[in-house]
Amino acid sequence: MSDATPSTENPGFDAMARDIAEVPAVEVIVTVAVNLMSAAAVKLGLTEEGEDHKDLDEARKLVHALAGLLDASTTEISTFHASPLRDGLKSLQLAFREASLVPDEPGQGPGEKYTGPVYG
Repeated sequence: MSDATPSTENPGFDAMARDIAEVPAVEVIVTVAVNLMSAAAVKLGLTEEGEDHKDLDEARKLVHALAGLLDASTTEISTFHASPLRDGLKSLQLAFREASLVPDEPGQGPGEKYTGPVYG
């Protein structure tokens, strides 16, 4: 397939691109952050199914990615958006610490590279 392939093969792509173009960047960042938070909560076993989906290795990656996103976007999103996301991140970091059989040293937990040590 070449780069010259006409977009008529995927007519929904143009509409999707127009829809995305209308969304402010702050909304995209917040939506991604909420999706990372939700996925991390599932992997931490914090949902009704709990232990069925618990996977601390996966949770660590998601919490770390969330912390990186929030750190990188801190100057781009308002305190109105950032404060609840930071609170949610801290809650996930604490839940991770509690769920770990061998807790990380302070400052070594998921995302703590960006947030600093999280204490219970």
